[in-house]
Amino acid sequence: MATCDTDSIASLVARSQAGERAALDALIYSIQPTIYQLAQRFLMLPSDAEDATQEILLKIITRLSQFDGKSHFKTWAYAVAKNHLLDLKRRPFERAMSFDEFAEDLSQGLTTPSPNDPDTPLMLEEIRIGCTLAMLQCLDRDARITYILGEILELEHAEAAEVLDISNSAYRKRLSRARSTVSAFMLGQCGLINPSNACRCSKRAKQATALGRVDPEQLIFSSSQERAQQFPEVLSKIRLLEKNQRAAALYRAQQQPEVSQNFPLWLKTTLSYHEQ
Repeated sequence: MATCDTDSIASLVARSQAGERAALDALIYSIQPTIYQLAQRFLMLPSDAEDATQEILLKIITRLSQFDGKSHFKTWAYAVAKNHLLDLKRRPFERAMSFDEFAEDLSQGLTTPSPNDPDTPLMLEEIRIGCTLAMLQCLDRDARITYILGEILELEHAEAAEVLDISNSAYRKRLSRARSTVSAFMLGQCGLINPSNACRCSKRAKQATALGRVDPEQLIFSSSQERAQQFPEVLSKIRLLEKNQRAAALYRAQQQPEVSQNFPLWLKTTLSYHEQ
């Protein structure tokens, strides 16, 4: 909820439920970034995340009359998003590898970079983000969404448990298992989190390009040259954290791909349709 505080959100909800179009516009625009962030971390590919975000926002719009104010609107919206994401048909690459298989994959094709390798800051950022998002796909869906809500989006435990519709104790156990799995894997494999590991983004550039996992001419995760150039400084701060805190900090430091320019048109068309 990047642009509105709790009081203003409550006002927007009430006015939207009363039929005020401008309030509904503002309400949906206020929640779109966080819904997209959740979907993109869960689904990995920005194109899939954008489609899911539109579908989730449409559900929020059409079900807004059902929101009774017993929870915060953000919590209710997250729950709508969670249910939608968990119900989506599995994609071919989802859980295509176990953590052991992913570790083996990361050990293959590591090469010392040469001056001719495509290792620009944007390229390395693309590899880093793509690799860490792919790693989340090794988690089952319940563990993945729990980790995203608790560690990346940093929801309070009570709120996250409400979103997931489980008890606080069940949420804490699920989050602890997911956190331990992700942290152990990255500490054992990722050279960003643990400098003693062999895997480095620069060493994977050639292999990632050869396998078609990264297209230097069409990057999908990395778009800000400034953010990419700032990453070494960000990484130095991450490495000062306790080891079990580094993985989540790495995810939170990622560039967030922007939704396409078609989103405002889609939203305008959708809201106009439901106003009729």
